[in-house]
Amino acid sequence: MEKITTDICIIGAGPVGLFAVFEAGLLKMRCHLIDVLPQVGGQLSEIYPHKPIYDIPGYPDVTAQQLVDNLMLQIAPFHPTFSLGERVENLQRNDDGSYNIITNDGTTVHCQVVVIAGGLGCFEPRKPEIDRLTDFEGKGVAYMVKNPEHFRDKKVVLAGGGDSALDWAVFLSNVAERVTLVHRGDTFRGAPDSAEKVFELAREGKIDLVLKSNVVALTGDDRLQEITLLDRDQQVSHVEADHLIPLFGLSPKLGPIADWGLNIDRSAIAVNTVDYSTNIERIYAIGDINTYPGKLKLILCGFHESALMAQSAFKYVYPEQKLSFKYTTVYGVSAF
Repeated sequence: MEKITTDICIIGAGPVGLFAVFEAGLLKMRCHLIDVLPQVGGQLSEIYPHKPIYDIPGYPDVTAQQLVDNLMLQIAPFHPTFSLGERVENLQRNDDGSYNIITNDGTTVHCQVVVIAGGLGCFEPRKPEIDRLTDFEGKGVAYMVKNPEHFRDKKVVLAGGGDSALDWAVFLSNVAERVTLVHRGDTFRGAPDSAEKVFELAREGKIDLVLKSNVVALTGDDRLQEITLLDRDQQVSHVEADHLIPLFGLSPKLGPIADWGLNIDRSAIAVNTVDYSTNIERIYAIGDINTYPGKLKLILCGFHESALMAQSAFKYVYPEQKLSFKYTTVYGVSAF
């Protein structure tokens, strides 16, 4: 069983957890990250590595995996350590206020501060009620796009009305033979700019946009061949399809973290927006896993939360020192 000593243990190696390493590193705090996935990047690497992201400052667009790769380059000078493919199981508080975190593989991490950056926690895709949906899983039905080339020159139906459905409709319009986007409403929950791009593609005939309708059934022999749609007037229509990608979000599950005595609000951890601390001393929550009035689940918001968290955590790692700053030509701001 491995034993690790560090300043901050970050649970979750997604983009927010990785950026927290940078903010902590500027203040000369060491970080160890634990993630149940076998690689860093969280949802970005696991679910949509090739998906373009448009709201990262300084990048008109960047793919999810490119962002993860850049974050890893950014934190390399601070030499973080990782336990990947391991799940956090237990939390033990020591007499001096520090913590021991124990994983399912028996790894023990001794740290002064715990930062929960687990995104949506343990997540699984929300599956809509569609006849024979599970029959075609792996045979035309997928709940995420890992490699867009898999859909090249295919007939693809996307179902959903959020950012993922909009972004993939735009992206796959240049890859697939035909893209059909089905949405139960007539307005979208995603970014207005993305919605306008989808409407423009539909006006140009580059995608098929089916509104006020639901996918209700799938048919095919060994693989998916056809999708049945039902509109609000109870009219039935059919669409040829090689692939269906339902994009209705993820169901979050906190796992063992839910038993730590944290204040939980609808599967998210309530925090103080002064420093994103939880109700338990020395435990912070940043990124999509936290909640507070006005919360926006954006990567850049998680980056902001990481910076304020690190400022607050400093007092536990260096209790005898007062935090002050000097400017450097390498990283901008550094402690001491």
